[in-house]
Amino acid sequence: MGRPLVNYIDIYCERLEPGLLAEPVNAITNLAFFVAAFFAYGLAKKRGALNTPARILIVLLCAIGAGSTLFHTLATHAAQRSDVIPILLYQVSFIVFYATYVMRLDALKTALLFVVFMGASAACDAVPSDILNGSAGYIPSLVFLTGFGMWHARNIKHERNILLYAALLFIVSLTFRTLDMSLCPSWPMGTHFLWHILNGILLYLTARAYIMNQGRLGTSTKTS
Repeated sequence: MGRPLVNYIDIYCERLEPGLLAEPVNAITNLAFFVAAFFAYGLAKKRGALNTPARILIVLLCAIGAGSTLFHTLATHAAQRSDVIPILLYQVSFIVFYATYVMRLDALKTALLFVVFMGASAACDAVPSDILNGSAGYIPSLVFLTGFGMWHARNIKHERNILLYAALLFIVSLTFRTLDMSLCPSWPMGTHFLWHILNGILLYLTARAYIMNQGRLGTSTKTS
């Protein structure tokens, strides 16, 4: 007799069975992304910088929170797509907006960054999930964030280390994501929930870096 089919995705330490409430901590800590969106919106509105790019980043922060909540409650393949797609869209949007409106790169250089990021992400996504607990796909994001952070520290006087702080948080959050399953025997709750909390903070820092510095090296991108 064959093994019974499993109709849910079980890749986190906290989940032991199917059901909406099988990952309560992983699910509820997605509030961190909505909190990040709330503060990013308040900052953009206060500074008169609530333009289209800023709105897109804020909406995507909410989409990340919603998609991740669906995944950690439904645990289906469709819910998994609702989790990963907004994350990818936020990463790409931040790279394009930051390169265009903060670094003031031309369209060709920005497009090159986009192509390199997507190519590196595709290559790292092909790494077997049992290596680094599926975290290898985020390595290009960490490399790009660190690179942007180094540029920001050299060229932007206001909050010059903000993206480097975000990169450091990313290293810590990736570590917790990677260790999650291996710590199950000693810590049944796992550590994935810390990935959510820390990523909420670091994504706010990236949104803040963009909102505070868009157009700083050139013409402002503010809209009426």
